[in-house]
Order: sequence, then structure tokens, then C-alpha cells
Amino acid sequence: MVDSYDDSLYEGEKSKSQVKRELHALVDLGERLTTLKPDLLAKLPLTDALRRALADAPKHTANIARKRHLQFIGKLMRDQDTSAILVLLDQLDASTRQYNERFHNLERWRDRLIAGDDGTLEKFVIDYPAADRQQLRSLIRQAQHELAHNKPPASSRKIFKYIRELDETQRGLR
Repeated sequence: MVDSYDDSLYEGEKSKSQVKRELHALVDLGERLTTLKPDLLAKLPLTDALRRALADAPKHTANIARKRHLQFIGKLMRDQDTSAILVLLDQLDASTRQYNERFHNLERWRDRLIAGDDGTLEKFVIDYPAADRQQLRSLIRQAQHELAHNKPPASSRKIFKYIRELDETQRGLR
């Protein structure tokens, strides 16, 4: 008599290929971390060993040495909270949907501030309490003047830069 095959015994186990894919993903994530600035790395919940390895990464210039060091960083990444790391990287990576949505939201704020009144400015200050109202009012007046006289939108760019800096500071990216 043949015993029936029981799939329920192997449900929790991962295949060898799945484990390899996950480890390669950790190496790729570690490689992305090597490109970050030290002040951003300081904001991530990383172990001291991984911080040292990331600091040593630029020292390895030979191809095989770099590859070996990235493998080591990937090994250290197994002990990290990768979800917190990915959240920060997605906010910084210009190719992600989250970054694009944040960028477009800031553009909409800029356009509403230039076209709006004091009520719009008050709503903005509620969302971004660190904002300097006087500086924003001045920039908004300049942008409205430039718009009325068909001049290049230099003040509009300054407003966007200022609110982007506020947003990054509020999110802990600066």
C-alpha cells in the first residue's frame, strides 16, 4: 500500500531557490546602503558591525574584493530590520512611486500657495509647523509678481526648494 504524500509537512519551509533569492536581495540592499551619505546611515537602525562594514566599503576597489565585501554586508543584513531600511530608501529613491507621490504633493502645495490666500498658508503651517511664515509670504509675493510680469519662475523654484527641505526635515531625512 502506498502512503499518501502530505504537503502540509513542507508548507513553512522555503525552497533553496527562494532562500537564494532572499539572500541576493539582502546583498543588493546592502549595496544600496553603501551609496548613502553617513548622516542618512546614522538615522537607520543598524548594528555596529554593519555600520563599520558600510564605512569600509569604499576602501575595496578591486572587483573581487568589492564583491566579497558586499557578500559580507549581505550576511550582516540578515540581522537587520529590513522593513525600516526599505521605508527610508523608498523615500529617497527617485524611481519609487512613494517618492514621486511625495514630490507631486509638494508641487501641489507650491501651486496652491502661489495661487492662494492666507488661509492656504495657514493650512500649510499646520502641516509643517517649522515653516517660517515671513519667509514664505515674501517668496509667495515674489512668485506672484514674477507670474504677473511673465518673468522666469525663480521664486517659485525657491518656494519648492524650501518646502522640500521642510518636508525632508519633518520626515527625518535631513
